[in-house]
Amino acid sequence: MRILFIGDIVGKAGRKALLTLLGGLVEREEIDLTIANGENAAGGIGITPAIAREILGKGVNVITSGNHIWAKKEIIQFLDGEERILRPANYPDGAPGKGSSIFTTRIGKKIGVMNLEGRVFMKNLDCPFAAAEKELMELNRETNCTVVDFHAEATSEKMALGWFLDGRASAVLGTHTHIQTSDERVLPSGTAYITDVGMTGSIASVIGIKKTVAIERFLTQMPRKFDVASKEVELQGVILEINPNNGKSESIRRLKVPLDNRKIGL
Repeated sequence: MRILFIGDIVGKAGRKALLTLLGGLVEREEIDLTIANGENAAGGIGITPAIAREILGKGVNVITSGNHIWAKKEIIQFLDGEERILRPANYPDGAPGKGSSIFTTRIGKKIGVMNLEGRVFMKNLDCPFAAAEKELMELNRETNCTVVDFHAEATSEKMALGWFLDGRASAVLGTHTHIQTSDERVLPSGTAYITDVGMTGSIASVIGIKKTVAIERFLTQMPRKFDVASKEVELQGVILEINPNNGKSESIRRLKVPLDNRKIGL
């Protein structure tokens, strides 16, 4: 079973890359299910119902998110009615939406997808480790295949969760920092792991934001609206090979697919 996980979609440039490249990528790689982190798809922060529908309509099966899921107020009600978009499971009880769910792949196999948010250098949320165990108990009632999007800042926290879930989740994939790491591996008990899958957006930028804007903020320490960059756009992510019989990952491969900006007017 082949799962495509696409790194944080950043703004219009990221959406263009996704919508332009996804169809060919899914066909070429014989992908059975596509997951994409979409929490920065609307102007570089947050996601709207219209953009979520566009992404889902173009072939993404599941949208995960993170700390920016609440940035656009119109998404809050949408979360309760659209099960294909997840928010982190370790928000307190009563938060809109769901943190995990079961989905069916192209070949008819069930797979659980879970979204978690880290606490180191981030908000003081409920424990992601405890939340992972709680969500896994529910997901495992229907499937032994589970992919976890861990949206976290600290590499140590991400790696700790990978080891914590080794042999219990099919994959623990880091998001949030937008910089693709080169530490992808299958852990000893069969869990695929990478600290960060990267982003889908401009690499001629500072994590997707125009370089001049980001540099000015560092130099002056003054607030300024983040403008999304649009040059040298890539789709980044990973492809997982999961054994549907035992839920173990057999491989994880990094992915970087450039977009020809000239063809789409960016």
